[in-house]
Amino acid sequence: MIKVPAAKIQFLPEDRQWIADRIQEVLASGQLTLGKYGAEFEKEFAGFCGVRHAVAVSSGTSSIEIILRSIGIAGKKVIVPTNTFFATAAAVVHAGGVPVFADMDPESFAVGPETILKALTPGVAGIVVVHIGGIVSARMPEILKLAGEKGLWVVEDAAHAQGSSLDGIQAGAFGVAGSFSFYPTKVMTSGEGGMIVTSDEKLAAEALVYRDQGKKSFYENSHVRLGYNWRMSEPHAIIGLRHLGRINAMIADRQSAAAIYDEGLKGFKNLYPLSVPQGGICNYYKYIAVLRENRNRKELKSLLREKYGVALAGEVYEDPLHKQPVFLEYASGALPVAEDLCARHICLPVFSGMTEDDARLTLAALEETIG
Repeated sequence: MIKVPAAKIQFLPEDRQWIADRIQEVLASGQLTLGKYGAEFEKEFAGFCGVRHAVAVSSGTSSIEIILRSIGIAGKKVIVPTNTFFATAAAVVHAGGVPVFADMDPESFAVGPETILKALTPGVAGIVVVHIGGIVSARMPEILKLAGEKGLWVVEDAAHAQGSSLDGIQAGAFGVAGSFSFYPTKVMTSGEGGMIVTSDEKLAAEALVYRDQGKKSFYENSHVRLGYNWRMSEPHAIIGLRHLGRINAMIADRQSAAAIYDEGLKGFKNLYPLSVPQGGICNYYKYIAVLRENRNRKELKSLLREKYGVALAGEVYEDPLHKQPVFLEYASGALPVAEDLCARHICLPVFSGMTEDDARLTLAALEETIG
């Protein structure tokens, strides 16, 4: 029996009632997409991130592809971390670009200035930075400075990072635009959905066109871009709006569990946590811990689940993208740090509503199996 799940979605009874009431309202109105709740969600999320515009879309995957299409990357190269989800690099390909994979900085699991420079070849137009596990790298200012010097744009894949920040700047507000996912496993969810955030007027306007079949406007059947049906429905916006209202409390739950892990892991010889930088606030979408020696993770996860009832979360990521069959044509050699650390880390269970007992049971199980 699973005693501590890898993840859990939390909707309190009052949340469910609030959502149900408003879904009844939109069902009665007949306006099930591009309505008032979508607009309210966009306004509230833009304010939360400290940017001027937000565009609600159907998924985190579509949000990053729309950004890249709006920038105009067709025929250009884009630096992408090799340790990220498939969708980050796939969005580059779908938008007509060519992904150039970069190795990771071991202190943040993100790209660093050095790994960017190694990947910087003629034809590179920009960089996608991914805030892995909800950690905004301490090196973001250096990355932005380097990008400015080289004439590159920076886009943030902030799918993991709702509510994370560095030195008072929210994830999504560092680059020209940020992409968020509201998939059910994320810190906050809309069921399915994503959000584009930016302070660039032109990019925001382009995003609005792309998300609705490339139409010039909602009221004109004139298609000016090769868009798609990337809209967010009103029911999904209602769910997201409610979770956004509770995000600080939900993150506090995760931070409490992380603090117990931080303290407990101090006594471990074979496992250490990935640190949050000074000046950083992490939402703990993932709690990443690194094994000092390689270990069969499938066997470890099976043991923890079957003997202790503890489920580890998915890695970030199990295999780097330059090793994935679908991207082999874009691979250009070994990326040793990612190859090592992708194989040598685990993600401890963490979720909103997690109790102290859950965290301590997890630590006890890890102490007996890893120590």
